[in-house]
Amino acid sequence: MAITLRDVSTKKDFKEFIYLPEKIHKDQKNWLPPIYMDEKKFFNPKKNLSFRGCDFRLILAFKDEKPVGRIMGIINNQHNEFFKIKNARFSYLDCYNDPEVSKALINEIENWARQKGMNKIIGPYGFTDRDPQGLLIKGFEYEPVVDSATNPEYLPALVEKEGYEKELDCVIHRYPLTIELPEIYQRIFQRVIAKKELQFLEFTKRNQLKKYIVPVLKAVNESFKDIYGFMPMDELEMFELAKRYLPILDPKFVKIVTKGDKVVAFLISMPNLYKGIQLSKGRLLPFGVFHILRAMKTAKSINTMLGGVDPEFQKQGMDVFLFMTTIQAAKKAGMTSIDTHVVMEDNKDMMAETRRYGSFEIKRFRVYHKLL
Repeated sequence: MAITLRDVSTKKDFKEFIYLPEKIHKDQKNWLPPIYMDEKKFFNPKKNLSFRGCDFRLILAFKDEKPVGRIMGIINNQHNEFFKIKNARFSYLDCYNDPEVSKALINEIENWARQKGMNKIIGPYGFTDRDPQGLLIKGFEYEPVVDSATNPEYLPALVEKEGYEKELDCVIHRYPLTIELPEIYQRIFQRVIAKKELQFLEFTKRNQLKKYIVPVLKAVNESFKDIYGFMPMDELEMFELAKRYLPILDPKFVKIVTKGDKVVAFLISMPNLYKGIQLSKGRLLPFGVFHILRAMKTAKSINTMLGGVDPEFQKQGMDVFLFMTTIQAAKKAGMTSIDTHVVMEDNKDMMAETRRYGSFEIKRFRVYHKLL
């Protein structure tokens, strides 16, 4: 059957684009559906600030009028101008195990990128580094981790078949809470908390976090500025991000260190809600929200979603303080492990630190590139 491609232009197409992955992955045990209420906002240029300054395409592939694949193409003009590059991105690629479909989708984005004057394409990579990046290439046997790729095992091979090579790998590490940290970490911890000029904040209520949202995300801009692909957030983006995640944060897993009015270190973690999201099938209403709330109370692992230390305060034991207080909160909550957020493998300091704690790799994701 011939493959036809169509840009998403109608409400029906948009619905097909959003819900196609759940049809493709219905038999995949560890696939994690998105929260569809958020997904509809994410792909809507009128509701997602990330579309600002970007060229994009949403494309569906059909065989015999049946949708069989999708892909998004992005040219982040602001990012390209900032870094003096001409990169396009493909993202949100989903299809059945059909090389003809993946080829048609990827080639369409490549041709579009060439017409726009781009000389390289990377992916999967979204608008920013805050979107899920890469394809899962190792760790399919482990349960899914929220906000990371849960693609089927065949998808990396389909991408590589089109001439794509490794751009970078990212990993998630697991720290079992049965491991006792070496004594030196306790000494570092005591040295940090003895610093009178610092304030070590703990929270019991979600509304206590509101005043720290912008200061924390400003600290993200400072501590992430040398990370691959990172673009600083403006305050509009900060409030958008906060609005998305604040309702599901558990305050006892938020750790913040301040000096005066400035946030100098932070670590935000949350229970791994994958079981609740799977049971809800990505739908909050009418009953999905109860599955997710139950998962918040019964989860046995937490994910470190976002963390950083201001450059001025790095290599002073802040990371040890943040991790040890998170360990204490996790143990008190009856957790059995802590999973890191996605860490780029070339972040040598972070990779070395996680290994010193005794953690081990559970998932590896690959971002690919191809010269155009």
